[in-house]
Amino acid sequence: MLRISQLNIYPIKSLGGISLTTAQLTDRGLQHDRRWMLTDSSNRFLSQREHAQMALLKMDLLSDALKVTYTVDGSSLLIPFKPLKTDLLDVIIWDDTCTAQLVSDEADAWFTAKLGAPTRLVYMPDETHRPTDPRYTVPGHIASFADAYPALIIGQASLDDLNNRLAEKLPMNRFRPNIVFEGGEPYSEDLMDHIQINGVDMYGVKLCARCVMTTIDQETTAKSKEPLKTLARYRRKGSKILFGQNLAFNSNGVLNVGDEINVLSLHTEERFMVAATSVV
Repeated sequence: MLRISQLNIYPIKSLGGISLTTAQLTDRGLQHDRRWMLTDSSNRFLSQREHAQMALLKMDLLSDALKVTYTVDGSSLLIPFKPLKTDLLDVIIWDDTCTAQLVSDEADAWFTAKLGAPTRLVYMPDETHRPTDPRYTVPGHIASFADAYPALIIGQASLDDLNNRLAEKLPMNRFRPNIVFEGGEPYSEDLMDHIQINGVDMYGVKLCARCVMTTIDQETTAKSKEPLKTLARYRRKGSKILFGQNLAFNSNGVLNVGDEINVLSLHTEERFMVAATSVV
């Protein structure tokens, strides 16, 4: 039996995550997940790939606001769920350009000071519909400021298998999943096609290609070659190193830690088949 063991959201893209016991689903992912994003002076998104210190900006979810704390100096900032500004602008995230809303001058100044470069905080309003990749999803699916899809799922058994191959075990936060489940075999998420959780239908659409963000310690920003070095030995397909699967869904509902995951169908396409064995 497969059951949810973790639910995580990352309200501001590339900043620290927040663990939940219950998560509301929206048309573009878990509620509050990646609805905010930091941009540079060219309105392009910022991430830990270029600014590892973003990992030191930790998040808390309050009743009506986000709280961001910079662990280096202990200072914090409150961000109301409703932006204080109404200005709209086009922002760039990977190959997409979409409309975002400025949040506040205070937030821009605070993040600029912490990152040491001109930075603005933007919010994705409900009116902005950013389509998921049409090569892998049917029309109608949308995403927040996540890289491409509404959610990411990883099995705890997959991380356990990886850690058995590493000299130093890594936490799940290196991979930033929304849904973690217990039970099943390592990498069983690879083949999930149609799953149902608490009455909500979800669809596995694409295995997740991993980048250098997985090599950044989320508490210290120290970088290493792992886990990509080890994953490349047995989770490489073409030029991509794969770990976890992206999900699409377009129905509302509620997920809870402990909910059962019912697998209704499995993928049979070759692109979902990844060798999962190597010499440990």
